[in-house]
Amino acid sequence: MIRDHREREDIIIGLVVKVVLKKDQRSGKLTAGKVKKLLTNSAYHPRGIKVMLEDGQVGRVQQID
Repeated sequence: MIRDHREREDIIIGLVVKVVLKKDQRSGKLTAGKVKKLLTNSAYHPRGIKVMLEDGQVGRVQQID
């Protein structure tokens, strides 16, 4: 099954993902971590589902590992 970082149903708690943090949006630098909480309520978001990582950082999912 191919997972899409823009579909909410494909992001689950505990999943290891790479996100772009707000401060890194210009550079596109990715930060890896485990999903603690889903912050986007809609089923789809074109720039990626917003999540909180276990370390408290918030960003939009760009890759699912």
